Amino acid sequence: MYKLIRLSWIPVALCLSACNVQVNDTTPAQYQANNDIGMYEITATASEGALVTPGSLVLFAISDNQKVTLSPNSDGSGWHGLLPVRCQSSFPLQILAVWRLQGLATRNILVPPQPREVKLTEPPLSKQEGFDTAGKPAEGKAPKGKAGKGEWEDAVNYRFATVPLTQITAAHIEPSSASAEDVAAARAISVKTPLPLQAACGENAQLTLVSTAQRAHGTLVIDTDNPGTPRWQTYVEFSPK
Repeated sequence: MYKLIRLSWIPVALCLSACNVQVNDTTPAQYQANNDIGMYEITATASEGALVTPGSLVLFAISDNQKVTLSPNSDGSGWHGLLPVRCQSSFPLQILAVWRLQGLATRNILVPPQPREVKLTEPPLSKQEGFDTAGKPAEGKAPKGKAGKGEWEDAVNYRFATVPLTQITAAHIEPSSASAEDVAAARAISVKTPLPLQAACGENAQLTLVSTAQRAHGTLVIDTDNPGTPRWQTYVEFSPK
């Protein structure tokens, strides 16, 4: 009797399986933030039960208030689409599948039941900048009673992508090594831009540097309130080209 009851569930289970769609979200767990187009590829695979009406399955990417239709790959390997996201360090994601059964009502499933977070990381900032000092220096401002010195001036550009607004809270020049030569080379460079400096998402923030020597180099160290890049170092060099 027990075996008969147990076996009676098999046709029911097979019927339920034939009516359903299995969805697998294959989107990566994180992307490097894209400052230009701000679009991220969403991918998924799906397998249809035997009773699903052919061609009726549609997949959507759901994120906050967005609903993006996914397209089937030409080789039948899965689904894909582009989700627009800007100035965020992550975004929630679910895959919605909608299909019809042969002669029956429409069904749907949301995977996973609760949204998962896809992380967006800050792209690397400028690691090295070189400035040409072949031209004549501009006349720098000098304290009262002293002659003005020639100065070369240029700027390092920084651009952030994962928060609406980043503040560069501090910036200074450090020697690239402890050698006397590198210490002297760094001493000639200073940061001219008043701080803090605000950098809107996706826009260039310029930190102007001034060198009193035609040849100078050092490491520009910046501190920010951006969790993705709290500190960054850029090697800078002034030299004639």
